[in-house]
Amino acid sequence: MEEKMILLVEDNPNDEALTLRALQRHNIRNQVVVVRDGAEALDWLFGRGAYANRDVTLQPQLVLLDLKLPKLSGLEVLRAVRDDPRTKRLPVVLLTSSSEERDVTAGYDYGVNSYVKKPVEFGEFAEAVRQLGLYWLVLNEAATPRRTK
Repeated sequence: MEEKMILLVEDNPNDEALTLRALQRHNIRNQVVVVRDGAEALDWLFGRGAYANRDVTLQPQLVLLDLKLPKLSGLEVLRAVRDDPRTKRLPVVLLTSSSEERDVTAGYDYGVNSYVKKPVEFGEFAEAVRQLGLYWLVLNEAATPRRTK
């Protein structure tokens, strides 16, 4: 059985470190691939640019996607993921500091699976990440990814 991988799309080094620390703290030892802007996320997912040699049949079990990113926003990334048959069923969680109603609504309009506001306090943040990992990597039955060229 192949290991379940997480794609973390996060431009803030502190939030990246907190997320990785929270995963480790709760023994979620899955491989975590980190990309730092929206364009890099799409390049990684679709095997373009610097990731042209990546095996795109190996897709993450979960994408943790920040909303406010350089180059392309989290919503633009989400729209591109949902528009492509290879990734349209990929579980995507918006993990963001924004609790603005328009961001929440837009996330669901574009097909996000879950919208989670980052708690400010580390203990709460670690618990939120633990619950996300438990649900999406253990409990959730993921759709089989489409295998296209």
